[in-house]
Amino acid sequence: MNTTSIAKVTADGKLEIPPEILEKLQPYTEYEVSVTEDEIVFKKTKIDLTLKALRQRVTQAGSDPNQPNLEEISQIVKEVRQELWTEK
Repeated sequence: MNTTSIAKVTADGKLEIPPEILEKLQPYTEYEVSVTEDEIVFKKTKIDLTLKALRQRVTQAGSDPNQPNLEEISQIVKEVRQELWTEK
């Protein structure tokens, strides 16, 4: 599927990408950028994520202030199990 939109470079040199394109991009995705005289092409890279790199990303992200505690997780599990059993 091809999508064509207009992106522009601001006065301070930043690239403004239209919202309809931004919503298709995923966090932490890296792109290879190829530049020719007439076009700039972004291609998603395929990088193997190592355990070390994953740990580094988790550390950078920090803790989740909304992370449920064990009691809340247990309650969620009970509710899901109950829903699954009533559907059968």
